[in-house]
Amino acid sequence: MRQPERHASTDPTITDVAEAAGVSIRTVSRVLNHSTSVNAGTREKIEAAIARLNFRPSARARALAMGRSFLIGMVHNDRNALVLEAVQRGIVGEAAPDGYELIMHSVPSAESLAVKDVLAFVHRSRVDGLVVLPPVSGIAGLADALAAEGVPAVALSSTPVEGYVSVIISEERRAAAKVARHLVELGHRRIAMVTGPQNMISARERRGGFLEALDEAGVAVLAEAEGDYGFAAALAPAERFLDRADPPTAIFAANDIMAAAVLKVAAARGIAVPRELTVVGFDGSILAQMLTPALTTVLRPFDEMARQATRQLLDRLAGTPIVEVEPAAFVLIAGESSASPAG
Repeated sequence: MRQPERHASTDPTITDVAEAAGVSIRTVSRVLNHSTSVNAGTREKIEAAIARLNFRPSARARALAMGRSFLIGMVHNDRNALVLEAVQRGIVGEAAPDGYELIMHSVPSAESLAVKDVLAFVHRSRVDGLVVLPPVSGIAGLADALAAEGVPAVALSSTPVEGYVSVIISEERRAAAKVARHLVELGHRRIAMVTGPQNMISARERRGGFLEALDEAGVAVLAEAEGDYGFAAALAPAERFLDRADPPTAIFAANDIMAAAVLKVAAARGIAVPRELTVVGFDGSILAQMLTPALTTVLRPFDEMARQATRQLLDRLAGTPIVEVEPAAFVLIAGESSASPAG
């Protein structure tokens, strides 16, 4: 068959592929959409024509043909840009090869507004599915509301949550226990803690795991204070701890940002880290490497967990079986900010 004449600068179309392969446009569309209704011989002719013409299907046309937007939404209520960047990288890395784009959406802090806000975002953006980050994933009624709307959603959470297609568990409790054991093994007995906000499951899990491991070792926490995962909120607690008559020899801050505040207070008081004070954070963010001294921290593999969640969501959208995965490993990274107590 004579090939249609096209201007050199014009991209090939599905019509060009159909004419080159001697088939209908509908048959080409079936091959592009991975339909099993096309016999092997015809499929080979179409694939050869696609390769010869260097045809790339229009994303918009593909979406219309399949009744999808090829958009994935990520909903969160996290102001930590280091966390969000890692999660975004993981989602995009998994979704892009399948032709999906990512839309991020921040949810209001008030739980009474959150469900309505997420549903409005879904309707407005027309995403095919959601990856839901904590603490949003734990909001009562959200999973059921999404299911009722027919929106597939995979959640990240530090504890099991009902109602989602799948849940990627983040083992915060076990990881925080590693920190406690690390400090006890170094010989610390006067240990303080700056927790995260206790209205968040992740913060409660970290606090619980840390205190349980200390108790198992026969060590009582010297002092603790509640922070909000922000830098400013950890400054006053660190000052109170270090102004005590019996100051701690070690402080565990429930994320790297609050640990940076502890380091700042110690430096302002001329307290040498780690010779006079051990400081440990949590998250394993790039910030830990940028601080002086480099921070001992727990590496929380955000990108891996985000990839796992995205893969399960994509499998659900494709109608293929979801493969359950083991919880991503949290690793204690020994930096320069922890050592045995002086004397």
